[in-house]
Amino acid sequence: MIPGLEKAWDMLQDMGPDDVCRRAQASFDGATRRFTLRSFGMDIHVSPADRAITSDDGRAEVLLKRLSYFSGLSVLWYLVSAREIPLSGRVVQPSNLKGGDVFFRGTHVLPLEQLAERYGRDVDGFIARAKGWGGEERQYGDAAFMLYPLPRIPVALIMWREDEEFPARADLLFDSSCASHVPLDILWSIAMMSILIHM
Repeated sequence: MIPGLEKAWDMLQDMGPDDVCRRAQASFDGATRRFTLRSFGMDIHVSPADRAITSDDGRAEVLLKRLSYFSGLSVLWYLVSAREIPLSGRVVQPSNLKGGDVFFRGTHVLPLEQLAERYGRDVDGFIARAKGWGGEERQYGDAAFMLYPLPRIPVALIMWREDEEFPARADLLFDSSCASHVPLDILWSIAMMSILIHM
């Protein structure tokens, strides 16, 4: 099992469902003993007893299988550490977070260049893909969407199309409250799955 995953499962199993649901904006089914939360417009089910994360939505296969390394850590650590605080409504670059330079160095560099290469000449494709993941349009760049990988941690993806003067560019922003909910390495995982789900 991935380091950190087992610890998160242990912590979740010991927590009261009402507390988890209130903090994480999730729900709990007493019959199935499963938590349910929204992720990218889909219902995701988390069973502490079975140590399983599942969904009845066919689209979730990308998230829960291809991107399972990122989604598993993100969902579990969010459930155990989210706090009951509102969104600030102010977006910030990851580099502006304390320790946020980790998002832009070594093996942790976010694949924003690859995202720009894929959609810089196909902004309509980016729009369709983001809408398919429950994205809400925003007025930034040539196209921008607020995605909800987790209820209290929205992520903005912004695309600038390629033109004669400038290459295509993609940016990712968090609501400034993000670091109150999960550790920085989990924010990195959330950013990664928010980008890779479009690739």
